[in-house]
Amino acid sequence: MHASMPAPSVSVPTRQIRAVHTDTTVTVHQAYRPAIGLPAARDGRFPEAWKRDRMTWIKPSFLWMAYRCGWGTKEGQETVLAVEITREGFDWALRNACLSHYVRGVHPDRDTWKRELRRSPARVQWDPERDLHLRPLAHRSLQLGLSGEAARRYADEWTVAIRDVTRLAHEIHALVQGGRTEEAARLLPEERPYPVEDGLLDRIALG
Repeated sequence: MHASMPAPSVSVPTRQIRAVHTDTTVTVHQAYRPAIGLPAARDGRFPEAWKRDRMTWIKPSFLWMAYRCGWGTKEGQETVLAVEITREGFDWALRNACLSHYVRGVHPDRDTWKRELRRSPARVQWDPERDLHLRPLAHRSLQLGLSGEAARRYADEWTVAIRDVTRLAHEIHALVQGGRTEEAARLLPEERPYPVEDGLLDRIALG
């Protein structure tokens, strides 16, 4: 399902999770070298070579992923994946996340934040959302880092399906380069505000 890209609006909250989602799943994006990405898409799960003991960052925003991987042209990020995971798992990660950096007023002090960071299996940072030209917008996009238990559960429990969307990224990029931005916008995944439990983002939406 696709929709035209909405014009940037001051009504968009500065920090809001926007994603393709259903009643039970949410789609996030990652990019890998073909040796990891291709078998993941083929089998619908991450291969054993995927390091479950490393932190991995997932991104609900397709355009932020395009910015991060250069539309699938950066070395080691040539295969762009859309990973559909359970909302239950995604929400668990949010509930167990802390901000990736110290924020005065959110954390009592730096030492408290560092202790929370060491204990948390997930971490959150908010980066400027991107437009079709990959220019930064005023509102932010969620990046969710998973480590330890969260990374293992992501790979082996939460993942429902994995699709290779590299061709889509290349097609949109080519249209943008050719000045056909309206056509490019129509190909973008339809990312809608993601419903979160009351209070769930209170600690992690201020970074």
